[in-house]
Amino acid sequence: MSENTNILVVGIGGQGVMTATEILAEAAIALGHDAKKTEVAGMAQRGGVVSSHLRFGKKVLTPQITPGTADVLLGFESAETMRWQHMLKKGGITLMNSSKLVPPVVELGLFDYPEDPIGEIKKGGSKVVAFDATSIAQELGDIRLGNTVMLGAIADHLPFGAEVLLSCVLKRFERKGEKLVELNRRAFEAGRAAVGAAEAASV
Repeated sequence: MSENTNILVVGIGGQGVMTATEILAEAAIALGHDAKKTEVAGMAQRGGVVSSHLRFGKKVLTPQITPGTADVLLGFESAETMRWQHMLKKGGITLMNSSKLVPPVVELGLFDYPEDPIGEIKKGGSKVVAFDATSIAQELGDIRLGNTVMLGAIADHLPFGAEVLLSCVLKRFERKGEKLVELNRRAFEAGRAAVGAAEAASV
């Protein structure tokens, strides 16, 4: 990785894209990094597209990631992940939820949903690790845990230990009781395990 780490998080409104970026930034800041982030939300509350840029390192002048410089693309939704591939640098990695959540622009007939987003990404030659974060969250009993599953997924692809990120995740739920803390711990570890298994299978 270069002096600064560039992470682009994308998805649709309601998936927790911005919250995930905030937690990643908190982890970087906790380790003494300079961190800057920016968000672009298109009708986020209605399921519109959302992208969030995060850059951290010794000194960050701007939060904006330029095309072709993202170290990691964390995709909460398949088609959105495909749409942002141009941002990834050569040798970068895409970590994506394989679940399809069709946005309103498709339902309105303004855009067609791609038939095979994962296949299209692989054609581009970048490394892609796909796993079903939505199903993992549902198995744990709450689809809202998908956000934490995705944070677990990126945990081993950061320039610091996974325990730092996990600590920042769990801190968010301390006031809401031990049950929720434990659920999010399980969701985080499930995301890590899913990526580990998907990477092992692709070797």
